Amino acid sequence: MALAGPPELVAGFLLVFFLPGYALTKATFPEWRLRGPDAILRFLETVTLAFVLSVTLTVLAGYALLAASPGGFQAYWTDPVLEAVLAGIAAIAFVAGGLRGAYRHEPPPARARPDAPGDSGAGEVTRELDRIGREERRLAHELRVRGSDPAEGERLRAALARLETQRTELQRQREEEYAT
Repeated sequence: MALAGPPELVAGFLLVFFLPGYALTKATFPEWRLRGPDAILRFLETVTLAFVLSVTLTVLAGYALLAASPGGFQAYWTDPVLEAVLAGIAAIAFVAGGLRGAYRHEPPPARARPDAPGDSGAGEVTRELDRIGREERRLAHELRVRGSDPAEGERLRAALARLETQRTELQRQREEEYAT
């Protein structure tokens, strides 16, 4: 077997380690763009996913070729049959990505997702419950420290009761949202 020249090495390297995975990534996530505030993160995600998917597709295609022709396929990464299969996978994925708008300047519109019960405001409710919990702990500590004064102790107990009522009401409202 003769050594492959530089163009063949580059083409084989790209087919095994990058192109099929990149095309499949773009077809799967057509809204991902390599610009804007998340450009570096999106670039790293795309390259990493392209590499992992390409290696996975190479292994699966090699296994399928070995299973389909028990005596006729040699498992070399420069084998033209394997390269043809990987090029076909990449071509199909590029076409699918093009149809889904992955290569347009503007990303495709995001699909409208119906709101599930409890989706809206979950973060705000959690932050509010955390704030109430911190305030309850602060007041309980203050009650332990300054509770010997009857007037101050009564004021702190009333504040604790109000916070407990607020927390209970927020939890009840949230549970009602989930129940509907």
